[in-house]
Amino acid sequence: MKRILCALLVLVMALSMAACGQQEAPATTAAPADTTAAPVDTTAPATTAAPAKLSGTVSTDGSTSMEKVIGALGEAFMEANPDVTFTYNPTGSGTGIQAVAEGRCDIGLSSRALKAEEKDSGLIETILAYDGIAVIVNPENPVSDLTLAQIADIYTGKITNWSEVGGADAEIVLIGREAGSGTRSGFEEIVGVVDACQYRQELSSTGDVITTVAQNPGAIGYASLASVKDTVKALQVEGVTPSEDTVKDGSYAIQRPFVLVTKEGVTLSEAAQAFFDYVTSSEANAVITAAGVVPNT
Repeated sequence: MKRILCALLVLVMALSMAACGQQEAPATTAAPADTTAAPVDTTAPATTAAPAKLSGTVSTDGSTSMEKVIGALGEAFMEANPDVTFTYNPTGSGTGIQAVAEGRCDIGLSSRALKAEEKDSGLIETILAYDGIAVIVNPENPVSDLTLAQIADIYTGKITNWSEVGGADAEIVLIGREAGSGTRSGFEEIVGVVDACQYRQELSSTGDVITTVAQNPGAIGYASLASVKDTVKALQVEGVTPSEDTVKDGSYAIQRPFVLVTKEGVTLSEAAQAFFDYVTSSEANAVITAAGVVPNT
Protein backbone atom coordinates (compact mmCIF):
# COMPACT_ATOMS: atom_id res chain seq x y z
CA MET A 1 0.00 0.00 0.00
CA LYS A 2 2.78 2.39 0.87
CA ARG A 3 4.40 1.56 -2.44
CA ILE A 4 1.27 2.53 -4.33
CA LEU A 5 0.96 5.83 -2.51
CA CYS A 6 4.56 6.68 -3.18
CA ALA A 7 4.11 5.93 -6.89
CA LEU A 8 1.05 8.17 -7.10
CA LEU A 9 2.85 11.00 -5.35
CA VAL A 10 5.75 10.82 -7.76
CA LEU A 11 3.32 10.92 -10.73
CA VAL A 12 1.52 14.01 -9.40
CA MET A 13 4.77 15.87 -8.90
CA ALA A 14 5.92 15.04 -12.44
CA LEU A 15 2.71 16.34 -13.93
CA SER A 16 2.95 19.58 -11.93
CA MET A 17 6.50 20.25 -13.13
CA ALA A 18 5.47 19.65 -16.77
CA ALA A 19 2.67 22.19 -16.45
CA CYS A 20 4.99 24.80 -14.98
CA GLY A 21 7.45 24.31 -17.86
CA GLN A 22 4.92 25.40 -20.53
CA GLN A 23 4.97 29.17 -21.46
CA GLU A 24 1.83 31.15 -22.31
CA ALA A 25 1.88 32.59 -25.87
CA PRO A 26 2.07 36.41 -25.88
CA ALA A 27 -1.06 38.31 -26.83
CA THR A 28 -1.00 40.00 -30.30
CA THR A 29 -1.61 43.73 -30.70
CA ALA A 30 -3.30 45.20 -33.79
CA ALA A 31 -1.19 47.59 -35.86
CA PRO A 32 -2.03 51.26 -35.20
CA ALA A 33 -4.23 52.98 -37.85
CA ASP A 34 -2.38 55.16 -40.44
CA THR A 35 -3.46 58.64 -39.49
CA THR A 36 -1.44 60.26 -42.32
CA ALA A 37 -3.64 58.93 -45.18
CA ALA A 38 -5.48 61.63 -47.25
CA PRO A 39 -9.15 62.02 -46.34
CA VAL A 40 -11.67 60.76 -48.88
CA ASP A 41 -13.57 63.59 -50.67
CA THR A 42 -17.23 62.75 -50.47
CA THR A 43 -18.41 66.13 -51.93
CA ALA A 44 -20.37 65.80 -55.19
CA PRO A 45 -18.70 67.62 -58.13
CA ALA A 46 -20.19 71.01 -59.03
CA THR A 47 -22.33 71.10 -62.18
CA THR A 48 -22.63 74.02 -64.68
CA ALA A 49 -26.11 74.73 -65.97
CA ALA A 50 -26.52 74.77 -69.76
CA PRO A 51 -27.13 78.25 -71.17
CA ALA A 52 -30.78 79.07 -71.65
CA LYS A 53 -32.03 78.88 -75.22
CA LEU A 54 -32.91 82.18 -76.86
CA SER A 55 -36.62 82.53 -77.55
CA GLY A 56 -39.15 85.16 -78.48
CA THR A 57 -39.83 87.26 -81.58
CA VAL A 58 -37.97 89.81 -83.69
CA SER A 59 -40.15 92.11 -85.78
CA THR A 60 -38.80 94.27 -88.62
CA ASP A 61 -40.68 96.67 -90.88
CA GLY A 62 -39.76 98.87 -93.83
CA SER A 63 -37.72 98.98 -97.02
CA THR A 64 -38.76 96.62 -99.81
CA SER A 65 -35.28 96.98 -101.33
CA MET A 66 -33.84 95.29 -98.24
CA GLU A 67 -36.08 92.25 -98.59
CA LYS A 68 -33.38 89.92 -99.93
CA VAL A 69 -30.67 90.77 -97.40
CA ILE A 70 -32.92 91.04 -94.35
CA GLY A 71 -34.70 87.83 -95.30
CA ALA A 72 -31.40 85.98 -95.60
CA LEU A 73 -30.21 87.32 -92.26
CA GLY A 74 -33.49 86.43 -90.57
CA GLU A 75 -33.33 82.90 -91.94
CA ALA A 76 -29.74 82.42 -90.77
CA PHE A 77 -30.60 83.78 -87.31
CA MET A 78 -33.61 81.47 -86.89
CA GLU A 79 -31.55 78.49 -88.02
CA ALA A 80 -29.11 79.19 -85.19
CA ASN A 81 -31.96 80.01 -82.76
CA PRO A 82 -34.91 77.73 -83.61
CA ASP A 83 -37.04 79.06 -80.73
CA VAL A 84 -36.99 82.60 -82.15
CA THR A 85 -39.53 83.83 -84.71
CA PHE A 86 -38.33 86.51 -87.12
CA THR A 87 -40.81 88.62 -89.11
CA TYR A 88 -40.36 91.16 -91.91
CA ASN A 89 -43.10 93.52 -93.09
CA PRO A 90 -42.19 95.05 -96.51
CA THR A 91 -44.00 98.38 -96.22
CA GLY A 92 -41.37 100.83 -97.54
CA SER A 93 -38.70 102.88 -95.83
CA GLY A 94 -40.94 105.73 -94.66
CA THR A 95 -43.48 103.38 -93.11
CA GLY A 96 -40.76 101.34 -91.41
CA ILE A 97 -39.26 104.47 -89.88
CA GLN A 98 -42.68 105.51 -88.63
CA ALA A 99 -43.31 102.03 -87.22
CA VAL A 100 -40.22 102.30 -85.02
CA ALA A 101 -41.17 105.80 -83.90
CA GLU A 102 -44.62 104.54 -82.84
CA GLY A 103 -43.28 101.35 -81.21
CA ARG A 104 -44.97 98.99 -83.67
CA CYS A 105 -41.83 96.98 -84.47
CA ASP A 106 -38.43 96.22 -82.97
CA ILE A 107 -36.23 97.38 -85.85
CA GLY A 108 -37.08 99.58 -88.82
CA LEU A 109 -35.52 99.15 -92.25
CA SER A 110 -34.64 102.08 -94.50
CA SER A 111 -32.85 102.20 -97.85
CA ARG A 112 -31.94 105.83 -97.25
CA ALA A 113 -30.18 107.74 -94.50
CA LEU A 114 -32.37 109.24 -91.80
CA LYS A 115 -33.29 112.88 -92.20
CA ALA A 116 -32.17 115.44 -89.64
CA GLU A 117 -35.67 115.82 -88.23
CA GLU A 118 -36.00 112.05 -87.83
CA LYS A 119 -32.76 111.92 -85.87
CA ASP A 120 -33.87 114.91 -83.80
CA SER A 121 -37.01 112.99 -82.85
CA GLY A 122 -34.88 110.31 -81.18
CA LEU A 123 -34.43 107.80 -83.98
CA ILE A 124 -31.03 106.15 -84.42
CA GLU A 125 -29.61 104.87 -87.71
CA THR A 126 -27.12 102.02 -87.93
CA ILE A 127 -25.79 101.26 -91.40
CA LEU A 128 -26.08 97.55 -92.07
CA ALA A 129 -24.67 97.56 -95.62
CA TYR A 130 -24.31 99.54 -98.81
CA ASP A 131 -26.14 98.68 -101.98
CA GLY A 132 -23.95 99.26 -105.04
CA ILE A 133 -25.76 99.10 -108.37
CA ALA A 134 -23.51 98.57 -111.39
CA VAL A 135 -24.40 99.85 -114.85
CA ILE A 136 -23.50 97.04 -117.25
CA VAL A 137 -22.95 96.69 -120.99
CA ASN A 138 -21.81 93.98 -123.39
CA PRO A 139 -18.02 93.38 -123.25
CA GLU A 140 -17.80 94.30 -126.96
CA ASN A 141 -19.08 97.82 -126.24
CA PRO A 142 -16.17 100.32 -126.37
CA VAL A 143 -17.88 102.72 -123.96
CA SER A 144 -16.30 102.49 -120.50
CA ASP A 145 -17.50 105.57 -118.61
CA LEU A 146 -20.75 107.52 -118.36
CA THR A 147 -21.89 110.47 -116.29
CA LEU A 148 -25.07 110.33 -114.22
CA ALA A 149 -26.63 112.82 -116.63
CA GLN A 150 -25.79 110.59 -119.61
CA ILE A 151 -27.24 107.55 -117.87
CA ALA A 152 -30.42 109.49 -117.10
CA ASP A 153 -30.70 110.65 -120.72
CA ILE A 154 -30.16 107.10 -122.01
CA TYR A 155 -32.84 105.60 -119.79
CA THR A 156 -35.39 108.34 -120.50
CA GLY A 157 -34.87 108.04 -124.26
CA LYS A 158 -33.08 111.35 -124.87
CA ILE A 159 -29.96 109.48 -126.00
CA THR A 160 -30.80 106.52 -128.23
CA ASN A 161 -27.56 105.74 -130.07
CA TRP A 162 -24.22 104.65 -128.62
CA SER A 163 -22.39 107.05 -130.95
CA GLU A 164 -23.80 109.93 -128.88
CA VAL A 165 -21.66 108.86 -125.91
CA GLY A 166 -18.51 107.77 -127.75
CA GLY A 167 -19.56 104.31 -128.83
CA ALA A 168 -20.40 102.60 -132.10
CA ASP A 169 -23.23 103.69 -134.36
CA ALA A 170 -25.76 101.32 -132.84
CA GLU A 171 -29.13 101.57 -131.16
CA ILE A 172 -29.13 101.49 -127.37
CA VAL A 173 -31.30 98.67 -126.01
CA LEU A 174 -32.57 99.46 -122.51
CA ILE A 175 -32.77 96.51 -120.13
CA GLY A 176 -34.17 96.85 -116.62
CA ARG A 177 -35.94 95.09 -113.79
CA GLU A 178 -39.64 94.58 -113.30
CA ALA A 179 -41.84 97.04 -111.41
CA GLY A 180 -41.51 96.50 -107.66
CA SER A 181 -37.87 95.39 -107.84
CA GLY A 182 -35.69 96.88 -105.13
CA THR A 183 -32.78 97.17 -107.55
CA ARG A 184 -34.95 99.04 -110.03
CA SER A 185 -36.29 101.45 -107.42
CA GLY A 186 -32.79 102.09 -106.11
CA PHE A 187 -31.36 102.72 -109.56
CA GLU A 188 -34.20 105.00 -110.65
CA GLU A 189 -34.15 107.02 -107.42
CA ILE A 190 -30.40 107.62 -107.48
CA VAL A 191 -30.21 108.44 -111.20
CA GLY A 192 -33.37 110.56 -111.00
CA VAL A 193 -35.47 108.69 -113.52
CA VAL A 194 -38.31 107.30 -111.40
CA ASP A 195 -41.23 106.20 -113.60
CA ALA A 196 -39.57 107.78 -116.67
CA CYS A 197 -37.51 104.90 -118.09
CA GLN A 198 -38.16 103.68 -121.64
CA TYR A 199 -37.33 100.01 -121.11
CA ARG A 200 -37.16 97.61 -124.03
CA GLN A 201 -37.27 94.67 -121.62
CA GLU A 202 -38.24 94.44 -117.95
CA LEU A 203 -36.84 91.24 -116.45
CA SER A 204 -37.65 89.47 -113.20
CA SER A 205 -34.15 88.74 -111.89
CA THR A 206 -30.63 90.09 -111.80
CA GLY A 207 -29.43 86.92 -113.50
CA ASP A 208 -31.79 87.50 -116.43
CA VAL A 209 -30.54 91.08 -116.84
CA ILE A 210 -26.91 89.96 -116.89
CA THR A 211 -27.61 87.16 -119.38
CA THR A 212 -29.56 89.46 -121.71
CA VAL A 213 -26.90 92.17 -121.71
CA ALA A 214 -24.19 89.56 -122.27
CA GLN A 215 -25.99 88.37 -125.41
CA ASN A 216 -26.75 91.77 -126.97
CA PRO A 217 -23.90 94.11 -128.04
CA GLY A 218 -26.23 97.12 -127.96
CA ALA A 219 -27.76 96.47 -124.54
CA ILE A 220 -27.34 98.36 -121.28
CA GLY A 221 -28.65 97.26 -117.90
CA TYR A 222 -28.06 97.47 -114.16
CA ALA A 223 -27.44 94.87 -111.49
CA SER A 224 -26.34 94.55 -107.89
CA LEU A 225 -22.57 94.86 -107.78
CA ALA A 226 -22.04 91.54 -106.01
CA SER A 227 -23.84 89.71 -108.83
CA VAL A 228 -21.85 91.10 -111.76
CA LYS A 229 -19.97 88.44 -113.75
CA ASP A 230 -17.21 88.63 -116.34
CA THR A 231 -19.78 87.99 -119.07
CA VAL A 232 -20.63 91.71 -118.89
CA LYS A 233 -18.68 94.93 -118.39
CA ALA A 234 -19.39 97.24 -115.46
CA LEU A 235 -19.06 100.90 -116.51
CA GLN A 236 -17.34 103.60 -114.57
CA VAL A 237 -19.74 106.31 -113.41
CA GLU A 238 -18.31 109.83 -113.26
CA GLY A 239 -14.86 108.25 -113.65
CA VAL A 240 -15.23 105.91 -110.65
CA THR A 241 -15.09 102.13 -111.00
CA PRO A 242 -17.77 100.30 -108.99
CA SER A 243 -16.17 98.17 -106.29
CA GLU A 244 -16.61 97.28 -102.64
CA ASP A 245 -14.15 99.99 -101.65
CA THR A 246 -15.70 102.75 -103.78
CA VAL A 247 -19.16 101.85 -102.55
CA LYS A 248 -17.96 101.93 -98.95
CA ASP A 249 -16.20 105.28 -99.24
CA GLY A 250 -19.11 106.80 -101.14
CA SER A 251 -17.13 107.76 -104.24
CA TYR A 252 -19.22 105.50 -106.48
CA ALA A 253 -22.38 107.46 -107.16
CA ILE A 254 -24.98 104.75 -107.66
CA GLN A 255 -25.04 103.41 -104.14
CA ARG A 256 -27.11 103.88 -101.03
CA PRO A 257 -27.07 102.76 -97.40
CA PHE A 258 -29.25 100.03 -95.98
CA VAL A 259 -30.13 101.28 -92.52
CA LEU A 260 -31.40 99.66 -89.31
CA VAL A 261 -33.58 102.11 -87.38
CA THR A 262 -34.06 101.98 -83.61
CA LYS A 263 -35.35 104.47 -81.05
CA GLU A 264 -33.30 106.17 -78.39
CA GLY A 265 -34.27 105.12 -74.87
CA VAL A 266 -36.11 101.99 -75.98
CA THR A 267 -34.54 98.71 -74.84
CA LEU A 268 -34.82 95.89 -77.33
CA SER A 269 -36.00 92.48 -76.18
CA GLU A 270 -33.32 89.85 -75.62
CA ALA A 271 -34.11 88.21 -78.94
CA ALA A 272 -34.22 91.49 -80.88
CA GLN A 273 -30.94 92.66 -79.33
CA ALA A 274 -29.29 89.34 -80.19
CA PHE A 275 -30.48 89.69 -83.80
CA PHE A 276 -29.22 93.29 -83.98
CA ASP A 277 -25.83 92.24 -82.58
CA TYR A 278 -25.57 89.36 -85.07
CA VAL A 279 -26.41 91.33 -88.22
CA THR A 280 -24.03 94.15 -87.35
CA SER A 281 -21.10 91.81 -86.63
CA SER A 282 -18.54 90.41 -89.05
CA GLU A 283 -20.16 87.00 -88.52
CA ALA A 284 -23.00 88.10 -90.82
CA ASN A 285 -20.77 89.42 -93.62
CA ALA A 286 -20.92 86.28 -95.75
CA VAL A 287 -24.73 86.30 -95.66
CA ILE A 288 -24.86 90.02 -96.50
CA THR A 289 -22.45 89.65 -99.41
CA ALA A 290 -24.34 86.66 -100.79
CA ALA A 291 -27.47 88.83 -100.79
CA GLY A 292 -25.76 91.22 -103.20
CA VAL A 293 -24.81 94.14 -100.95
CA VAL A 294 -21.61 95.39 -99.32
CA PRO A 295 -21.25 94.84 -95.53
CA ASN A 296 -20.51 97.90 -93.41
CA THR A 297 -18.28 95.94 -90.97
